[in-house]
Amino acid sequence: MATANELTQLAATLAKLAESLATSEAEPPPAPVRQMPERVLLTVEEAAERLGIGRTLAFRLVKTGQLESVQISRLRRVPASAVREFAERLVTDAAAQNPAA
Repeated sequence: MATANELTQLAATLAKLAESLATSEAEPPPAPVRQMPERVLLTVEEAAERLGIGRTLAFRLVKTGQLESVQISRLRRVPASAVREFAERLVTDAAAQNPAA
């Protein structure tokens, strides 16, 4: 048979457990984090950021056609593939101009 001291400790432990359960049930579970898929079309600013250039230069490249873009209603967007192609073209052109480097 349990002693009075053991029963008191058991009651205290059960009270803490009940309090813990009540507190954890009061907090809603965290919302699942939904990862966004990689974007296919970027703003000119986002394309500039990916290329590591300024916004003004990116708009100039779009205007001259060096950086491909599309218009959707009033929006101007740069395909993500165009950003990669532009960077590859820069590397290829630099290698052709500096074959020894």
